[in-house]
Amino acid sequence: MITSFQMRAARALLGIDQRTLAELAGVSLPTIQRMEASVGTVRGVVESLTRVVDALNGAGVELIGEHARSDDGGRGVRLREPGPPRRI
Repeated sequence: MITSFQMRAARALLGIDQRTLAELAGVSLPTIQRMEASVGTVRGVVESLTRVVDALNGAGVELIGEHARSDDGGRGVRLREPGPPRRI
């Protein structure tokens, strides 16, 4: 579905905070916080996840799954390997 890294990256691309995403999606702030605190794929109530994905799509963010293509155009960022950046 969506990873916590994608959620945070999508918010960053839109320049919105967790509270704004919660308002756009019609879910609570603690729901967004729990989702973003997940490791890997976000877990939660399917309806809440769907609302968040729909809100991000409606705001102009295309969420691209692993090994999926994006033919819609526009600018974007894609992770090669899921996970936090490595510190040297």
